[in-house]
Amino acid sequence: MIPRLASTILLAGACLAQNTSSQTPPQNIDSRMDQMVQSYVANKQFMGSVLVARGDRVLFSKGYGSANLEWGLPDTPATKFRLGSVTKQFTAASILLLEERGKLKVEDPVKKYLPDAPPAWDKMTIFHVLTHTAGIPNFTSFPDYPSTMALPTTTEKLVARFRDKPLDFEPGEKWNYSNSGYVLLGYLIEKISGESYETFVQKNIFTLLGMKDSGYDSNSTVIARRAAGYTSGPNGIVNAGFVHMSIPHAAGALYSTTEDLLKWEQGLFGGKVISAASLKKMTTPFKNDYAFGLQVHTVGGHKVIDHAGGIEGFNTMLAYYPDDKLTVVALANLNGAAPNEIAAQLAVLAHGGAVTLQTERKELTLDPTLLARYVGAYRMGAGGDMLVTLDGNQLSGQLTGQGALPIFPESETMFFLKAVNAQIEFPATAAGAKASQLTLHQGGRDMVGTRLDDAEFKKLADAAASVAKRFKDQTQAPGSEAALRRNIEEVRIGQPKYELMSAGLANATRQQLPQLTANITKLGAILKLTFKGVGPAGADIYEVKFENGSAEWRISLDSDGKIAGLNFRPL
Repeated sequence: MIPRLASTILLAGACLAQNTSSQTPPQNIDSRMDQMVQSYVANKQFMGSVLVARGDRVLFSKGYGSANLEWGLPDTPATKFRLGSVTKQFTAASILLLEERGKLKVEDPVKKYLPDAPPAWDKMTIFHVLTHTAGIPNFTSFPDYPSTMALPTTTEKLVARFRDKPLDFEPGEKWNYSNSGYVLLGYLIEKISGESYETFVQKNIFTLLGMKDSGYDSNSTVIARRAAGYTSGPNGIVNAGFVHMSIPHAAGALYSTTEDLLKWEQGLFGGKVISAASLKKMTTPFKNDYAFGLQVHTVGGHKVIDHAGGIEGFNTMLAYYPDDKLTVVALANLNGAAPNEIAAQLAVLAHGGAVTLQTERKELTLDPTLLARYVGAYRMGAGGDMLVTLDGNQLSGQLTGQGALPIFPESETMFFLKAVNAQIEFPATAAGAKASQLTLHQGGRDMVGTRLDDAEFKKLADAAASVAKRFKDQTQAPGSEAALRRNIEEVRIGQPKYELMSAGLANATRQQLPQLTANITKLGAILKLTFKGVGPAGADIYEVKFENGSAEWRISLDSDGKIAGLNFRPL
């Protein structure tokens, strides 16, 4: 699975943004929807299928691009796509079905069903797991995940990967998205029902609703009309990496079609799957707008219940607007942010709003003295920092861990990005005064960043300039090779120096140390370490040849020389 980011700030995707100042004539809605989606297809950012329906009336349904590029087979409304984390709502509904049958209560402690769970889980309830507030560390973020994702496993072994790790926080205290939690829910479903997760969902949901084109995906079974998954590479679209479908399990292993997902939304919100009381539980958010396998929030004045999904080769979005029973589905067999953005824009059009395509935008020329008001660093909450810089009369924006992107004025306070689906808005200021904040409009959401002081801006700007120069020159960071060699040998003997790592990396290493030590021990001694280049975000890339194999390592150092980021994958 593709680890999900808690933040919704994504400076990647297609060139489209919302404009709510005018209305789309009803007679043009389907052609405008098609034109909008085609803009993503033309930019090679979307292949897949979309559907918009109000109640049981389909307003728009169409496939785009190829289900299989090698054979030139088209995506259609009947094409089957891996759902990724859209799977989670089916898992949540399954838990509620078991509750309705008296098999469990969501308030029950997890240890009622797993009595040998560690003491740290004593206060953890099923409710906490459903709402991502259990504190269970996310196994798809573990350092060894890239080296294990292709290997078949069992549900018990999946749970064993994280059950004895320290919790990220006390249950109920915070929110942190965890695929581990939903794997655990799948394990509970199997343990309590006596059936496999696949069988339970098939019998109690898919068969019930007539979802004949949905199921638990398999690496070996021949599944008619299933799309192949792709991702973008340096030289164009390439086949996506392999993940064994025993890995995502109840967190992301299902597949479906746009048409079947309409049946699901109609069944779920129409009372055919769970009771009204259970549906209320499922759609009542606890923390961070998250309920049970669903996000519940307001976009453009409309309540929306939705969830996105991401897995190797596929990205998905399923949204339901209860006030007018609007269903919006966007399923892609090409990794990227397009499905989220397309779904948001389809909803705008369905609600009578308008969207502005990139080719329709009008760029203005502003005086550099006015643009200078916006230069600075802005704290974007959990999304990191945004650095706004000025070169001549060109403003650029750069989020933490991403490259800089130029931003262009539409007015004195509103700017847009040509490379991505986003707008940045600054408040009006008096002449000579600096902007106190900015608002990033993206994916139907508004994210506010507060200006940092000049010292913090200089620190971030200097670091960004250093990364940009190293990426341009493809020169390794001083000390990165020595730090990598040291870390490999320290982990090999089970004694890493946590004080020489960032807090996040140190915590992840502690959680996975036994597995990391075992993996490196199996590889044997280092024979050769070769610098291969610098990634766009500044990580140095090394190929390490061992006695018993080779691996690629990516390492980032912070300004103090500590290891800020580190991951590897077998070669």
